[in-house]
Amino acid sequence: MNLEIITPDDTIFTGEVSLVQFPGHDGSFEVLNNHAPLISVLKKGKIKVMDVNKQEQFFEINGGVVEVLKNNILVLAE
Repeated sequence: MNLEIITPDDTIFTGEVSLVQFPGHDGSFEVLNNHAPLISVLKKGKIKVMDVNKQEQFFEINGGVVEVLKNNILVLAE
């Protein structure tokens, strides 16, 4: 899957990932390969990213929106 995390100031991550965990408005959720199309509101918290080499990274956000479509994930974060 391709993930892109964008803030108003910069693109903070772009790359291939195997798992992403989000702080959803109604609770956290994960997105894996071939996930169904999705648009969701995010709350303040950490996005957990696991790349294809099983390395974890965390990105702190103050909220935003995520779109999942055809193995492409776009996060517009604050």
